[in-house]
Amino acid sequence: MKPFWEITNEEVDKMLEATTWHPASLEYMRGGGYSSKFLTRPGMPVTMCRINLVKGVGPVLQIAEGWTATFPDHVFELIDQRTDKTWPSTFFVPRMTGKGRFTDIYSVMNNWGANHGAISYGHIGADLITLASTLSIPVNMHNVDDEKIFRPDAWSAFGSDNEGADYRACAAYGPLYK
Repeated sequence: MKPFWEITNEEVDKMLEATTWHPASLEYMRGGGYSSKFLTRPGMPVTMCRINLVKGVGPVLQIAEGWTATFPDHVFELIDQRTDKTWPSTFFVPRMTGKGRFTDIYSVMNNWGANHGAISYGHIGADLITLASTLSIPVNMHNVDDEKIFRPDAWSAFGSDNEGADYRACAAYGPLYK
């Protein structure tokens, strides 16, 4: 990966050759348009995140850092046949911590808000947690190392369990968005 302004015309051509454009499925994209279909290469560090709207709480952020993955062609074909063929295919393996919501892949998926998320290149979970605390959005799930996380020092007044402190601090300070 490199910054978009460093991508050459030849690289653009190669990427476009590896991408097909399908009319978007009207079942999901009622406005129409096109959907890009490509397969992400394995081994890229990525961060997947999702905001869930929780009644009585508001937005709640989930974060999972990990890497892109791939399967043998015959396995990919089986998976690809069971989903919308117009969607990009990015397979993701989160970093396991061995505890809580990141005990194993099944615990991650069991606690994830849905089977979708926004994926960014790089491990940016610590930055997202800082942004969320600034906006008073609690984080209810992440696998970011504690020593990489910055939250306002006032959070320490809301308890020693970081997840619970997020909820209590955000409730006390209220949202900075309306």
